[in-house]
Amino acid sequence: MCRAGLACLRRIRLTVRVLKVGLTGGIGSGKSAVASRLDALGAVVVDADRIAREVVAPGTDGLAEVVAAFSGKVVDADGALDRAALGALVFGDEAARRTLEGITHPRVRARSAELVAAAPADAIVVNDVPLLAEVGLAPTYHLVVVVRTAVPTRMARLTRDRGMAPEEAQRRIAAQADDATRGTVADVLLTNDGTLTELHAAVDALWRDRLLPYERNVREGRAVPPGPAFGGPDPAWPEQYARLAARIRHAAGGDVRVDHVGSTAVPGLAAPDVIDIQVTVSSLDEADGPLAQRLAEAGFPRLPGDWWDAPRQPEPVRWAKRLHGGADPGRPVRLHLREAGSPGWRYALLMRDHLRADPARRADYLQVKRDLAAAAPEHAAWGTVTDPWFDEEHLRAEAWAAQTGWRP
Repeated sequence: MCRAGLACLRRIRLTVRVLKVGLTGGIGSGKSAVASRLDALGAVVVDADRIAREVVAPGTDGLAEVVAAFSGKVVDADGALDRAALGALVFGDEAARRTLEGITHPRVRARSAELVAAAPADAIVVNDVPLLAEVGLAPTYHLVVVVRTAVPTRMARLTRDRGMAPEEAQRRIAAQADDATRGTVADVLLTNDGTLTELHAAVDALWRDRLLPYERNVREGRAVPPGPAFGGPDPAWPEQYARLAARIRHAAGGDVRVDHVGSTAVPGLAAPDVIDIQVTVSSLDEADGPLAQRLAEAGFPRLPGDWWDAPRQPEPVRWAKRLHGGADPGRPVRLHLREAGSPGWRYALLMRDHLRADPARRADYLQVKRDLAAAAPEHAAWGTVTDPWFDEEHLRAEAWAAQTGWRP
C-alpha cells in the first residue's frame, strides 16, 4: 500500500491524449454552426454524420450490407445510397431503424476512434454526434455540450434551409430525443434562439473559459480547487452528480459503488458549490492501482490528501482514504475513495441519510457550518469535522440508525 500521498501521485503517469467533448442537439438546432465555430477556434471536430455517409459510400462493405438488408431500392441510378428512400423505410419502423444502426454504428465508432487516435497530444476533440443522448454515449466524454433551440425555430429552419415539408420536419424532430432527455446529459447548454453572432460569442466563451483550461488540467493532472463561498441549495446538484457518477463508473470499468455524499447530497441544504462523491473500493491498494490512472484520465486527478481530516482520531489509519479532484473548471468536485465498511465510508453515508431524514438536525447543521465558515472562510469548502458538534451529531446519527434499522 502507498502510505505517502505524494509518492502515490508520482506513480501516476497520464496517458490520456486529448480532451473529449461530446456535441449534440436536435435536427435544426444549429449544432453544425457550433461545430464549425469550434473547428475555427482550433478543435479537432469528428463529425458523426459525415462519417456515417462515408461508411456507406459506393464500393464500401457498409453499403453492400445496407443493400442486403433493405434491397436495391435504396440505391440510386449512380450506385450511391438513396438516403431519402432509405429514410422512408426506417423512420417510424423501430425494427428497420435498429437494423440500420447495427450496420452503421459500429463502423462510425471505429472510424471515429481512428480520427481521435490521430489527433495531437494536446487536442480538444469534439465529437459531433446527433444521437449522443439516445445511444447513451455521454459518460464516454469529459464534457457534453448540448445545443438547444425552440421547436418552432427548428421547424422554420428545416423548411426554409433544407426544403422540408412541415410534416416531414415535424416527423424528424419527433423521431429524436426531446429537450428534457438531452438536458439530462448536458454539462453545457448552449441556447441558439438568437443570432449567429450571439451563438459565436457563447461558443468563444466556452472555448476560452472552460475547454482550454480543462484540457490543460487533464494533461497536467491538476484539479480545480473548490471555492469557499456558500450557495444554493441548487436543484441541479443531483443531476450534476448523476452525470459525474456515470463518468466515474465508465472510467472504473466495472460495477463500482458510487454515492453522492456531503452537503450537496442533502436536499434543501445550502453549501459550497462542490460535489462530493464517495467511490467504494475493496482496499486502498485498489485505489492506488490502475483505478487512480483511469480516474485521472477521465478528468479526476489524484490529490495528496490521503487521510481523514480529523487529527483528533486516535487511529487515523482507520479513516484513511484516497482523494481525487475535478479538472473541469466549470464543476468543482471531490472524489473520496474509501474501503467498503471502513469507519469513514460508513460515516459519510450515515450522516448524509441522517440529515436527509431530519429537517431540524439539517437546520442545526447548516447553522454550524455557516458559523465555522464565517470564522475560517478559506476552509469552508473542505469540511470542518474537527468541531465538537460533529462528534455529538455522529452519536445522534448512530442512535437514529439503531432506531430505524438503517444500513449503509
